[in-house]
Amino acid sequence: MARPYKTGPKQFVFGVGDGDDQRVSVADAQEAYVAFSEFFRGRDAERYVIEDEPAGQSLVLMLGTGAIARVTAADRSQTDYLKIDRPNRYMPSAMLFFENGHAGLDRFGQWFTDLADLDASPEVRGAARADAITTEAAAIEAVARIWADSGHVDPTDQYYVFFGSHGLDDDRAERAELLGLLESLGLERLDVPAGTPDGEVWVRTDPRLDVEFARWS
Repeated sequence: MARPYKTGPKQFVFGVGDGDDQRVSVADAQEAYVAFSEFFRGRDAERYVIEDEPAGQSLVLMLGTGAIARVTAADRSQTDYLKIDRPNRYMPSAMLFFENGHAGLDRFGQWFTDLADLDASPEVRGAARADAITTEAAAIEAVARIWADSGHVDPTDQYYVFFGSHGLDDDRAERAELLGLLESLGLERLDVPAGTPDGEVWVRTDPRLDVEFARWS
C-alpha cells in the first residue's frame, strides 16, 4: 500500500460542477474513501472532481469520457490523462489519490498529456509513451513499473518474464511500451519456450534492472 503523502487530518473537496461542493476533513485515506463513496453514490454525473487544496492537486473522474485526469493547481497546462477500460477502476483510482496524491497513481496505468491520445490504438499509445522517455534512468523506471504489475523471474533466474500467463490481446499498450523501452535500453526480446502464452515477453536479466525491480517489488 502506498504511504501517506502527508500526515494529520486531510481536507478534500468533492464536486460535480453544479456548485454544490462538499468539503470533508478526515483522519486518513480510508475515511476519505468512505466519504467520497457516499458522495459518488448520491449523484448521477459524468464528471466528479476530488480536490486536495492544501497539496494543490486534483483528480477528475471523467465517466462520460472513459478517462481520469490529474491536475496540479499551479500549472493546469500539465494535466495528465489516463484511459479507464473498466468502470470499476474509477473508485480504486480515488483510493490511490487519497493515499498518496498524484504519486499514488503513477503505477495505475499509462498517462498522456493530450486527451486526444487516448483514442489512438493501444499499440500507438504504448509506442508514444516509450518515445517520450528520453533518459536511461526514466526508461528503467518505466520498465520496472510494467514489471511490478505482472512480472516474475523464470525458475532458472536467467530471464525476466513480463505479462506472465497473458495472451496477446491483454496489455497491448503496455507491451508496445515495453518493447520500445527494451530497444532503447539495448535489451533483446528472446524467443519464449514452447507452450508459453503468446503474450509473455522474456528478457535476459540485467544488473540495471535488478536494482530498480527490487525497489518496485
